[in-house]
Amino acid sequence: MNSASQPVSVLGLGRMGTALARRLADLDFPVTGWSRSGVALDGVRAAGSPAAAVAGADVVLLALYDATACRQVLARCAGSLRPGATVLNLATIAPAEAAELHRDTPVRYVQCPVLGSAPAAATGTLTLLYGGAAPAPAEAEVLAALGTVLGCGDAATAAAFKLVANGVLGDAIVALGQALGRARRLGLGHVATLDVLARTALGGLVARKRDRLTAGAHAPADFTAGALGKDADLLARVDPDSAVLPLLLASAGAPADADVAAIVIGLADTGHRVVDSAARLYAAPGVPADDELMAPLISYARGHATGDPAHFGAAFRPTAHVEGIRDDGFVSWDLDRYRANFTGTPAADEPARTRTVTELGRTGTVGHATMVLRHGADTFTDLFVLVCEHGEWRIANKVYHRC
Repeated sequence: MNSASQPVSVLGLGRMGTALARRLADLDFPVTGWSRSGVALDGVRAAGSPAAAVAGADVVLLALYDATACRQVLARCAGSLRPGATVLNLATIAPAEAAELHRDTPVRYVQCPVLGSAPAAATGTLTLLYGGAAPAPAEAEVLAALGTVLGCGDAATAAAFKLVANGVLGDAIVALGQALGRARRLGLGHVATLDVLARTALGGLVARKRDRLTAGAHAPADFTAGALGKDADLLARVDPDSAVLPLLLASAGAPADADVAAIVIGLADTGHRVVDSAARLYAAPGVPADDELMAPLISYARGHATGDPAHFGAAFRPTAHVEGIRDDGFVSWDLDRYRANFTGTPAADEPARTRTVTELGRTGTVGHATMVLRHGADTFTDLFVLVCEHGEWRIANKVYHRC
């Protein structure tokens, strides 16, 4: 125990916020907590509103889901923040969002996302990506109780580093899922495969998730599929060329509240590989890795993902037609008519959509591809004829079936 005396407020008592509040309370910090759900924790004074929670606090920790939640909660308590207080925002948000919050918060604001999940918070072993000048004494004591501080420049830079770090986690999950899928297809035992992978570059992830990767194991989630999916979508928005898995729950069959290990298992079972995370585009097992032939399909999928018809200019030849049965009648649209269906903004349910290339091949200067697009209640099967002219592949024609 220590003799900590500075009051601390924790806004947001989900998995991470609860672990943070309990850790600080166990170390004798006077902690006040607030959450929309009204969670009550032993040793933590409960507040009925964000304003009541921050009144008199030297350090305010934001343990909220996203930037929207941060803006809303800070707006409710801005007038009650004590002059001289510091807001430490642990949320994973975009760099521009962090800069905006830094500008608009009426007291000292530090973007301080963390590496590590709830168990690390509970044991004070987080890495805190500190996006600000040197911590004031009150901050320093709180930060020391939670883990190790790594200076990361300003608010936007700290937010960017967190996205890069979470991208590595997404990439590792993809790699681990693919490795387990290969092992299964080669007839290797699951436990023995984990023993071997534990001694590779993926060993840290295997060690942390081994109980959840073992058949029949059920353990509470340290970090949910939904949370990692949110972070991966955020990374895809700020870096459209990112190769990180978008972690769509439908792609791995994992419910949003499942541990991220469920995504690993789903990837191992499906054998799909990520082609383009920004477009939520996958390739089914057996589809060749043909970057040239895949390029126009990526542009096509990005047009659907973003709603921006400009992407179709890189996907189709100018003379292309899109044909199929619509409203019980045959339609044959030229490219301009097809583009007119897109408004320039993503569909409301875009985070739940997936696109999978199931066939791909070429003969000389012509190629073919099949893509299955799961868009809400509708599933489209698109068949493409592609042509290579002057070394560049484009879609010459598309026919589709909708069900």
